[in-house]
Amino acid sequence: MTKTAWVFPGQGSQALGMGLDLTETEHGQKRFQEAAEILGWSVVDVCKGDEERLSQTNYTQPCLYVISAILADLLQEQGIRPAVVAGHSLGEYVALYVAGVFDFAAGLSLVKRRSELMSQASDGKMAALMGFDREQLDLHAQKIDDVVLANDNHSGQVVISGSPAAVDELLSNIKVKRAMTLKVGGAFHSPLMAAAATEYKADLDAVAFQPAQIPVISNVEPAPETDPEVLKDRLMKQITGPVRWRETCLQFNDLGIEQVTEVGPGKVLTGLAKRTCKGVDLVNVNSVADLPA
Repeated sequence: MTKTAWVFPGQGSQALGMGLDLTETEHGQKRFQEAAEILGWSVVDVCKGDEERLSQTNYTQPCLYVISAILADLLQEQGIRPAVVAGHSLGEYVALYVAGVFDFAAGLSLVKRRSELMSQASDGKMAALMGFDREQLDLHAQKIDDVVLANDNHSGQVVISGSPAAVDELLSNIKVKRAMTLKVGGAFHSPLMAAAATEYKADLDAVAFQPAQIPVISNVEPAPETDPEVLKDRLMKQITGPVRWRETCLQFNDLGIEQVTEVGPGKVLTGLAKRTCKGVDLVNVNSVADLPA
């Protein structure tokens, strides 16, 4: 058996039309109906609607969760199971669902609340950086208040997050090949999300976490874990803490992972894994057609 890691995408991987083929499956129909009852709106309608609505955080995150979860369910129905799971930001919720830490409905309810709180965040700025001196970046970031390294995707790509003034100050002090401001209103994965985290805690505390049946590598602490309380604590810290994806991919190397399968829309995570996990097979499952025959 090939030792496989399943990874689940986060915000930014969405695309119009994603997941619509899942309506042709009995399981997909069931899950979309269940999701509509929890959300009060249709994932299918949003995914075949207009791009502006789909790109809004409070729609994007639930849509990605539902579609990735359905694809993972269909894989598991074929008796396929990964050795370890991980998800990028929002994707961590799908990883926890697949590992059996909570059920589909509980996970979607948490994602719904998380997306609402994040969509309400304002006065923040995030920027993706490509081509930079890591030592110089870390040095200047430590000197400036209200800006942090939010996503460490691979050695040549990171995302910084903080107040607009602090982000701009950091950018003016470093040399970078390319900097792209992200279309978000909040400083996600930074201490500036502390108020949202405080509001979210009650929702998270209300959900009982079960021991993971598959080890989960969390964003803020990229090490395999099955203890439910540890996983809940890590998920809580994720709102204000960094997405340490480069280290997650290094964990795959240490664990002897032979294949990384991205389950969900897009190919962002296999693209990142390609840069860090040398010699590992990369597979994408983002539609019914991608499922093993």
